[in-house]
Amino acid sequence: MHISPGTSQKDSLPIADTRLVPASDPRMNRILLLLGISVLINYIDRSNLSIAAPLIKDELGISGTQLGTLLAAFFYTYALLQIPAGWLVDRFDVKWVFGLGFFIWSAATAVTGELHGFAALLIVRIVLGVGESVAFPAYGKIIGSHFPESRRGFANAIVISGLALGPALGIFIGGNVVGRFGWRPFFLVLGLAALLWLPPWWAWMPRIMPAARHRCDTTAGVLTILQQRSAWGTCVCQFSFNYASYFLVTWLPFYLTRERHLSMSQMARTGGGIYLLFALSASAFGKLSDRWIGAGASPTTVRKSLAAGGSLGMGIFLAISGVAPDVAYLLPLALSGIFMGMSSCNIWAMTQTLAGPQMVGRWTGVQNFVGNFAGAVAPWLTGFLLDRTGHFYWAFFITTAVVWVGALSWMFVVGPIKPVEWTDQLAST
Repeated sequence: MHISPGTSQKDSLPIADTRLVPASDPRMNRILLLLGISVLINYIDRSNLSIAAPLIKDELGISGTQLGTLLAAFFYTYALLQIPAGWLVDRFDVKWVFGLGFFIWSAATAVTGELHGFAALLIVRIVLGVGESVAFPAYGKIIGSHFPESRRGFANAIVISGLALGPALGIFIGGNVVGRFGWRPFFLVLGLAALLWLPPWWAWMPRIMPAARHRCDTTAGVLTILQQRSAWGTCVCQFSFNYASYFLVTWLPFYLTRERHLSMSQMARTGGGIYLLFALSASAFGKLSDRWIGAGASPTTVRKSLAAGGSLGMGIFLAISGVAPDVAYLLPLALSGIFMGMSSCNIWAMTQTLAGPQMVGRWTGVQNFVGNFAGAVAPWLTGFLLDRTGHFYWAFFITTAVVWVGALSWMFVVGPIKPVEWTDQLAST
């Protein structure tokens, strides 16, 4: 952000210290690797309950609606805390904010393996949401501050690959471990082992120090963001993508074992393979988008076309996979994973460009706040429909419709992908 000589300091935004480590610094490659590993752990931890869902449902004797409530509980605090988390990573050193959140969610995962009641499981899933709430605002802050436009596609693809590989490894490894040893040891070992990530994070992550506090506090920052049409558009898009993502993360193992009658081992291979395709697709299209922009194409053309095209394709193949016979459902389900990767690697890159380093934490928080209500709706609604119909047909059709709404929002609501002039926005308020 540029502040003209005539702009008073009280009207400026709180900005990060400009003495940041650039993306070309070798240290940032290690940080990018750590971010990818952290989001992998993040998504294993938020999806592990779905892996154990059939066993937990039988052990606790709960209904499909109650199971949906358990699967959705994480998202209540996760979504509600997105805006405060965005403010925290803009206001304080993201190194410490993210490190504390990582510790909280890993501890919550470990504790889950020691619990025996529905209420206790509900509470610990809520605590898990508290810890994980800082993750994506922190990723946005780090990538938006350290990486230029021409490298953000791949940087975000690393994060998205971790997002996809988390459920992939969770389903593949977790499905086999749970099938052999039970679900409790899986949670306990997973939570404790994740804590080994913290020492290299403290050692390698450079500090991002905020400047002195200015007039633009949390409320003003959020209200200023909500004056942007593109912010509303990205929120709708995030909700639509998350609806499909969380539908699969929370219900895919149950769907494959109960609707498609796969064994735990078969479910592990099938579900893990779909998410592996998701991760490979995100990496490939992330790199492609950066090269496309590097060749002279506008970020608007590149980011929006891939995001919208991916959403359209994802919806088509999810609908087909929901009604296909047992022999034929795997191919469209795999293709839906590929199109998810195509769409996902550009979603956050657009937000980082639009918001700029000064507001990226808060814009990410607002976008994730709206988007993650899908995590509360999709698991519960799927469980409700399963209780009423006994099948997943309507769940797949509704997911398709929501995804297509997101594609329309990318095309017609989100504006040009260029940084917002925040100084001008504040001056007009």
